[in-house]
Amino acid sequence: MKLLPPNGDATRPIIGRVKESIFDVLYKYNLIEDRVVADLFCGTGSFGLEALSRGAKRAVFVDAAQGVIEILKKNIAKADFAAQSDVICGDAFKVGAPNWNDEKFSLIFVDPPYAMTVDTGVKSQLAELLLISTQQVAADGLVIVRTEKGVNLLDGYGDLRIIDKRVWGRMSVNFLALRKNDE
Repeated sequence: MKLLPPNGDATRPIIGRVKESIFDVLYKYNLIEDRVVADLFCGTGSFGLEALSRGAKRAVFVDAAQGVIEILKKNIAKADFAAQSDVICGDAFKVGAPNWNDEKFSLIFVDPPYAMTVDTGVKSQLAELLLISTQQVAADGLVIVRTEKGVNLLDGYGDLRIIDKRVWGRMSVNFLALRKNDE
């Protein structure tokens, strides 16, 4: 389905073949069907809507731009996923992936503007968000962080550790998981 784009160039919708490649990686972890996902800095909602179309039971979308949220709501309605979607207009760096019923997320997709991912150090906004995410992701879940190619995340943030990294074109996608007790 073709999603409605927001006005201007404030968002970077993920291209179809890269999204397909990310979901190919995710299938080996069995984290989509009947699971809860979060799409942070969601823009058009492409990642969360794709997860819903592949069997996720619910998606939480977070973006700070009210104009983007209005387009997102139209995309959710167009895809007929309103009943399975929660939309939050807020700063994902501060709230992460809020979930009111205390259910943890199987997938948290983090896709901030590239300028906000240049600093990946322990005191960066991204580091603070990933620390929040350690409390919001399920024990078997993944946090997926999309950055510009050449940006290197730390090996870990709190209990989150990089378990895989892929590069497609001008972007990098890092897959982080909670450290197990024996690690």
